[in-house]
Formats: sequence, C-alpha cells, structure tokens
Amino acid sequence: MAQKTNNISNTLNYRLSVQISLNGLSFLVSNQDTQKTILFAEKNFDYSITPEELLIEVENIISENNIFNFSFNDISIVYATPVYTLVPLALFDETKASEYLKFNSKILANDYMAHDVLETHDIVVVYVPFMNINNYFFEKFGTFNYYHATTVMLKTILSHEKYALPRMFLHIQNNNFDSVILKDGKLELCNSYSYKTPEDFIYYTLFAIEQLNLNPDTLPVHLFGEVEKDDSIYKIAYNYIRHIEILDASKYNLPTIENTISHKHFILKNTI
Repeated sequence: MAQKTNNISNTLNYRLSVQISLNGLSFLVSNQDTQKTILFAEKNFDYSITPEELLIEVENIISENNIFNFSFNDISIVYATPVYTLVPLALFDETKASEYLKFNSKILANDYMAHDVLETHDIVVVYVPFMNINNYFFEKFGTFNYYHATTVMLKTILSHEKYALPRMFLHIQNNNFDSVILKDGKLELCNSYSYKTPEDFIYYTLFAIEQLNLNPDTLPVHLFGEVEKDDSIYKIAYNYIRHIEILDASKYNLPTIENTISHKHFILKNTI
C-alpha cells in the first residue's frame, strides 16, 4: 500500500473520495480550497475479494490514518464494479432496475439496486453498490454521496470531448478495462471487459471497433488509467491501432497525486 500524509488542521476544507472495487481500494483526501492532495492511499489485491473482506480492508486503512478522525465537508464513494448497465433516461423505470441488470449480470434476490442519472446526456447507470460499505461510511461519517465509476468517467469524458468524428477511450484497470466510443460528442458504446492477457485486451477492443463498423487504421484511441507506453497492453494496441496515444489528462484540470502521472487514478480524481 502506498500512502502520503501531510500535517492537517480541522479548520481546513477537506474532501474525501474513495474508489471501491473487488480488486483494490484507493483513498484521496484533498483541500477543497486549493485542490492540494492531503492524503493518497491505495491497496491492490492479487485476486477478487468479497464485499465482507473489502470492508475489513477499508476499516484497516481508515484506522491507520489519523486524518479520518477529522470531519469532511464532502465525501464521495465510487464503486468500480462490473455489475452495471446503461439505460436511456426516457426508457428508465426505477421499479424495474433489477430487470435491466439481469440481462447481462448475475444478481442476487437481496441485492440493492442503485442508479445515477446523467441528465445532460439522458443516460441512467444502474448498478449494485456494496451496502455493508455504505452502512459503515454512514455510521462513521454521516451523509455522503456514492456513484458508479462509469458515471464519473462518462460525465467527465462527455463534458470535455466534443469531436464530430468517432473517438475511442480505453480506461485500463487491473484485470479489466472500460471501452467508450463517442461520435458527435455523444455516446455510441460503453462496455467493460475482464481480461487476463494482452491478447484478451486487444481482442475485445478490436471486436468493439468492428461492431460499430469503424476502422482501427483511422479511429483515434486514447488509453488512460493503469497503463504506460512501455506496458504490454499499450504495445499490443500499438501493433493493431494506427492512431493510439495516452490520454492527455492535464486538460481536465485535475488535482495531482505525488509520484503518479496525470492519466492514472482518473476516476478517483474526477470525483473531487
């Protein structure tokens, strides 16, 4: 686990953002007035763990850092999980949330259904949050906001990228990645894929391009998240896609995290 702490004062204006996935956790505390990072902590797992095990890890990180004894003006929890789906706002019926999810995800009868609305773009993201973690944060900190990671990613990209021609964005994480294709500033495709090898990654990527009748020789593709140019993921994509590059995240005016490059922890930084 990597972490960074500075001296703090409970008179300052603090914001806490937490990203939760079955493969890892990350915490970001920032000063709302200056956007300065006060603390960044993360822990990654070699395999997927259960929500019950996740809660133990969350409690451990919080108990290890005194900053969590202070009050936060704003708290956001982001769930980066594969159990989600997108529904056009005009067709969304909250009472049928589980019906939307069960077409492409395995859900349990007692799963709690949540949804985020991107009103500007007429999109609803339906997903299953981890209620044991929500209950813990509510008991410890009181009121907070929670979202799905896809909501944060789409809101940021759709707000900044207004190109007329199609463009692909690939958000790389450990063992999974998100694929987003825009055209005329609107969403054409959004999907998440699990992968084990670079060959898995490029197969799903090229399949998505093919399904929309796009050309990998002309389509601009931007990679961000847990990827760098010397990674096997980037190298295999470079072999099959002509116009590929690491996303220039500096244009999003995000806070910086010491010893990390701007396109990493993209979703976590966009929640603040």
